[in-house]
Order: sequence, then structure tokens, then C-alpha cells
Amino acid sequence: MFKISKTAILIFVIAITLLALAGCGQSQSTDSSSSSSSSNTNSSQPAGDDVIKIGTLGPLTGNTATYGISTKNGVEVAVDEINKAGGINGKQVKLFSEDTRGDQTEAANAATKLIEQDKVIAIVGGVLSSETMTAGPIANDAKVVMISSSSTATGIPDIGEYIFRNCLSDDVQATQLAEYAAKDLGLKKFAIMFTNNDYGLSLKNAFEKKAKELAQVVDIETYNDGESDFRAQLTKIKGFEPDALYIAGYYTEAAKIAQQAQEQGLKVQILGADGFYSPKLVELGGKSVEGAIFTAGFFADDPAESVQNFVKAYKEKFNSEPDMFAAQAYDAAKILLSAIKNANGAGGETLQAEMAKTKDFPGITGNTSFAENGDAVKDIIILKVENGKFSKLR
Repeated sequence: MFKISKTAILIFVIAITLLALAGCGQSQSTDSSSSSSSSNTNSSQPAGDDVIKIGTLGPLTGNTATYGISTKNGVEVAVDEINKAGGINGKQVKLFSEDTRGDQTEAANAATKLIEQDKVIAIVGGVLSSETMTAGPIANDAKVVMISSSSTATGIPDIGEYIFRNCLSDDVQATQLAEYAAKDLGLKKFAIMFTNNDYGLSLKNAFEKKAKELAQVVDIETYNDGESDFRAQLTKIKGFEPDALYIAGYYTEAAKIAQQAQEQGLKVQILGADGFYSPKLVELGGKSVEGAIFTAGFFADDPAESVQNFVKAYKEKFNSEPDMFAAQAYDAAKILLSAIKNANGAGGETLQAEMAKTKDFPGITGNTSFAENGDAVKDIIILKVENGKFSKLR
């Protein structure tokens, strides 16, 4: 009979133990892999290759997070609708969302991840113009369609043929507001404050050009996102005694500027662009933003059935009122999903061609067509803060 030594038994026990540990390690690795897709918006969404993957990128944290969250939410409502209706050619749509924190480098990283790792065929984003300026070229080079629902800077359509947007450019909205302010409101002397980024500069340039044609621009001041003290700029502006102050920036700084202008006794008509359109403007600015007039691409109180259906679905899902960013993102996703359906689920050149064919798409922000360069062709809305709420002037 063969006799087993104690040493052999010890080696055997160690080997079995190592095999068991290796098995545990493999299990943990699998669990980690399955939970690593934190960018997946909804864990109940379909998994596997038999899906159509699209992505969103925008600020979900940081000073401009409300814009990114609203954008992501709007896309989710559109994806929910199409999935409940059976998806596209029997395939469900799977959504991946990446947080840029409003940073250009993070936007580039987000686009790269969505394209190379998540394998999306299209992206709704970026949210901020600066994000799209850096993420756009990456998507365009990869032949991945990107449609921005809120990047309004002038150069966005020039990024490439795969880049679209369904929001009005800064040129259009600033020019039309200058015309409205001078011709309809009878304002004669304008001061301008603009945030020092692509968005603010584009708005400033367009508003200044048209206002100088129709009236006077008496002073122009700049500031940076995240600043909270604007008293020096406002003191200088007050010396020129303007009728109106056009703030080319976002609601956070606009609310503070309006408050500090009121504190200094600067009595002006506050004017702004679509960066004003958030309930946070009134929440932060209070009475100081009462009467403020700004351009927008959506009005939640529009009685149209399509608008109210969207508002209802959004409220049921997120327990909050949708803003312009949510509505434009919803329309962007609907346009994109329609093109994907027409492309039989294909991406690349086929999807780009279908997007380019879009004409008079009936959205809740109005009918949308694309110009040859992928820019939006649609009308603009002018809103006013009245009694702490938004009302429609035009």
C-alpha cells in the first residue's frame, strides 16, 4: 500500500486552498465588472448586444449641473417612450450618461469613453458650448453623430458633418432680443455683462452688433463663471445710466448680478438669453429678477397636447417641472431616434445621412429642420419673469 507523507498532504491542502481563493477572486472580478457601468442611466434597461446604444454627456455635478441633469432627464423620457412602444426594429434602446462636471477635458474624456468603451452609435450633447467644442471633434472623427440640444456658440456647426444641434444659435437669439428690446420696448441705452467663455462671448458679440445698429451700447463688462461679487462692474455701468443690462451668461451669476444691481440702485431692464431659463433663476434672484426678459426655446405652459403630454411624463418620472433644457433634449433625442429608425439601427455614415434629411420635425420646442451645416432652423420664444413665474411675451 502506498504511504502518503505528511509533506505531500500539506502540499495538497495548500493547492486546494489556492484554487478556492482563485475561484473567489474570479467571482469578485465578475461582480465588479457588472457594476462598473455606472454610466448606465437605468439598471432595468436591456443588456447585451441586441440593443441600440446611445449616450449623453453633460454636467451632472458642479455649478451648471441643473442644465446637464435636465438634459439627461429629457433624453430618458424620450428613450422610455420608444422602448415602451417596442423599441427600434424590435431592439430596445440603452442609454449611457457621462458627467463632464462642466469641464472641457472631462467632456473629451466622456466622449471617448462613450464611443470606445460603451460603443454608442450617437450622442446627445454636449450641454455647454465649451463641452461640445472639445467633445465634438472626437465624435466627428469617429463618425459618431452628436446632436447638442443647448450648445449655442456660433462655431458649433463648423466642427464637422456629424455634429448637429436643435437649439437656436447665440447669434439668432441675441439678435432677435436686441431687436425686440429696441423696437418693441423702446430701450435706447444698453450695457452688457458677459461670462468669459464661448457662450457668453457669442451672445455678447451678436447683441452688441444689433444693439449698436438700433440704439447705443454704453458699456461692456466681463466676468467669470463662479464669481459672486460684481459690484465693481456694476458701479462702472451705473455711471453710464443705461436703460437696460444684457447679461450674457447663466442663471447663477445672473441672479446675483440682478441682486447687486438692485442693491446699488441701478434701475435697468434686465435682459438675458436661454441660460436664464431655469426655476433656479427666480429661486436665487427673488424680487431682483422680477420683470427680467430673456430668450428661450420652450415654454412649459404651452397648451399644445404634445407639450402637456411631455410635461406630464416628466413630472411623473422626476417629480419636477421640465425646463427648456429638458424639452430641447427630449426633442433632440426624438429627432435622433427617428433617424436611427430610418437608418435601420445603423450608425456612421448611414445615420448621418438620415439626420441631414430632417425637415420640419414636429417637436415640443417647435418644428425643427437642419441647415446644410447641421444648424437648427426654428423660431425663438421670448419669456418674462412675472410674479415669480415665467410668462410668454412672444
